[in-house]
Amino acid sequence: MRRVAVINQKGGVGKTTTTVNLGAAMARRGKRVLLLDLDPQANLTLHLDQQPGPDTRTMTHILVDGEELRPVVQGTSTANLSMIPSDTSLGGAEQALVNRIGRETILREALGRLGSDLYDIVLMDCPPSLGVLAANALVAADDVLVPMQAEYFSLQGMAKLFEVVELVSKHLNPDLEVRAIIPCMVDLRTNLTSEVLNEIRNHFGGRVCQSMIRANVKLAEAPSFGRTIFEHAPDSNGAQDYAALATEFLSAVAPMTSITPEGEPAKEVGAS
Repeated sequence: MRRVAVINQKGGVGKTTTTVNLGAAMARRGKRVLLLDLDPQANLTLHLDQQPGPDTRTMTHILVDGEELRPVVQGTSTANLSMIPSDTSLGGAEQALVNRIGRETILREALGRLGSDLYDIVLMDCPPSLGVLAANALVAADDVLVPMQAEYFSLQGMAKLFEVVELVSKHLNPDLEVRAIIPCMVDLRTNLTSEVLNEIRNHFGGRVCQSMIRANVKLAEAPSFGRTIFEHAPDSNGAQDYAALATEFLSAVAPMTSITPEGEPAKEVGAS
């Protein structure tokens, strides 16, 4: 089970859009994908047309109350794609956990109890901050994905993010690695975008994905319908871009697993 934190402390750069649609793209390849909504704004939850009620179990119950993950998992309209919702109550988790010993390892321990055979990929949608919620995702993760808007201001704060990842790697999770930086909302018609992309590649080299997510109105529309881009506009640039990103990511993290066409089950190399 590969655990992936999707994080950037800057808001509005495509974290939730990437978590939902990259997860859906991998689920369409037959991967069993679990999405965790770690943002009190609950945008991922709403994107997948979930409306937590007073009795709904959410990430708050896992992180604050110590409940198990499995009973909180909900299905989605996409086969192989499951999720754990969030709601505004998660906003109080920072204060509730401030004096708790081992507060940064709660999610890792919960995922460990879940077992490694239920899901192939866990994607964690992190809040636009570097507090306890983000720390839980980084301590639990194998890989970090950083969606990054193709504009100059996006470079601000990246040094802090890499510093936090390095600290977590040094003290709590030695296997943690920034796997990829994903250019989002890319408009290749402008010189500014090309200049920023060159600057990003000069800074981060091979960590920058070859797959880019182009600016696409269908991606912006999909959450209001409670759908992934593959349900809302399967022929759009957004669907094409996230399908390409899924292929690139799976090739990088699971070289022993075949990359199957969309909608077909994954098959292990050498299996009959």
